[in-house]
Amino acid sequence: MRRQTIVVPDSARGRVDRFVADMSGLSRSYVQKLISEGHVTAAGAAVKAREIVLPGWVLELEVPDAIPLELEAEPIPLSVVYEDDDLLIVDKAAGLVVHPAAGHQNGTLVNALLARDTEYGGIAGVQRPGIVHRLDRDTSGLLMVAKHDKAQASLMAQLKARGVKKEYLGLAMGTVAATTGRIEAPIGRDPGHRTRMAVVPDGRDSVTGYRVRERLGDWTLLELDLVTGRTHQIRVHLAAIGHPLAGDPVYGNGTSRRGPEGTTRLFLHSWRIEFQSPSDGHLIRATAPLPPELELVLEGLRAQGTDLPEHAPDGEPDPGSGHTPGLGER
Repeated sequence: MRRQTIVVPDSARGRVDRFVADMSGLSRSYVQKLISEGHVTAAGAAVKAREIVLPGWVLELEVPDAIPLELEAEPIPLSVVYEDDDLLIVDKAAGLVVHPAAGHQNGTLVNALLARDTEYGGIAGVQRPGIVHRLDRDTSGLLMVAKHDKAQASLMAQLKARGVKKEYLGLAMGTVAATTGRIEAPIGRDPGHRTRMAVVPDGRDSVTGYRVRERLGDWTLLELDLVTGRTHQIRVHLAAIGHPLAGDPVYGNGTSRRGPEGTTRLFLHSWRIEFQSPSDGHLIRATAPLPPELELVLEGLRAQGTDLPEHAPDGEPDPGSGHTPGLGER
């Protein structure tokens, strides 16, 4: 059991649950759970989540020891490109599901993380890795994982405030005319196919930026900025403008689903991520090169006598080069 005393300053305003979450670094939902279980008191009396804090209050917060996660640890190979006391960044392989779900309790990224010699300080009272964002099963690349509550709360706050910069590489069908562009189109459930997403009038605001990295005949390699983080956002947006991703079995057409010669999977890779350290705010930046199966597709297109690649912006690595600098930069 960990105990923390929190004195309410004169400037404090608002609900108890929000104030305690801000002061402790715990998620608001977890604080609400602790309050409901009587672990937050003032003058020995339990408080309610909706109570308004009063200046001078002395709140006592009790955080029970984290309990083990009832999930099997599995020695699945993982590529960890950055790690510190707060978090790790994994280069997820295509085909690996991120989180267990009903009917899929094994063979996930979480199972693999549990098998590592890593101490997880507890996420919402459970000893488990904190998944703060996800990648589709068939998308490869960088994924942040929190080791404890405070790190998870910080990373989720940065995501909500759009303070996390996430960049992807995707091979789009056709010639994308503009060298740079921005797709702004609301995304929601496809009314005709409830298992799919689509651009719909009443969807959530969604923004994807793009830059042409390389023109390859009938295909265009794009750098994509995920400004918002909706389900299948990049895939839906590119399909909506007539440039679906190579190897996409859901949102593509016949040509794009097949992809160029050698295509064996969705050509989408999270190659770069940038955010602030939860502990001291220093810049953390990680990059991951294209997996070999995607690089082979590009090599095949280049061998057909297509255009030379456009240069990456000054100071940026070529994500197809296999060079991965800048991990954990300050």
